[in-house]
Amino acid sequence: MRKFNVTVNGKFYDVEVEEVGGAPSAPVAAPVPVAPIAKSAPAAAPAAPAAPAPAPAAAGKGDPVNSPMPGLVKKLCFANGATVEEGKEIVTLEAMKMDTPVVAPKSGVITYCVSEGTNVDTGALLCTIA
Repeated sequence: MRKFNVTVNGKFYDVEVEEVGGAPSAPVAAPVPVAPIAKSAPAAAPAAPAAPAPAPAAAGKGDPVNSPMPGLVKKLCFANGATVEEGKEIVTLEAMKMDTPVVAPKSGVITYCVSEGTNVDTGALLCTIA
């Protein structure tokens, strides 16, 4: 058995560890008293989180189309300002290595509020259709 003094999260512990296998260890000398470790000053408060990046385009006028699930915006199927038909795929979301189409709920002019490569949560505004 070997004895060690260990400090974890500011708490001091005396531990014994059994050495298994390998060469026989040298005899252990008498334990040396260990002075307690002085506590350091508290760590500085973490920096304030960065502000979220603004959406690439402001929400247009029209009916919102929200993300049905969290995922990665893999493809925007039309250009901003294009006319889309109801039922056509307008965005491809990737989640768990599967592509999921988001289709237009109505016909109209599309204005995207996300860009390709953006991670979105469930309910995030993807685009509007007017």
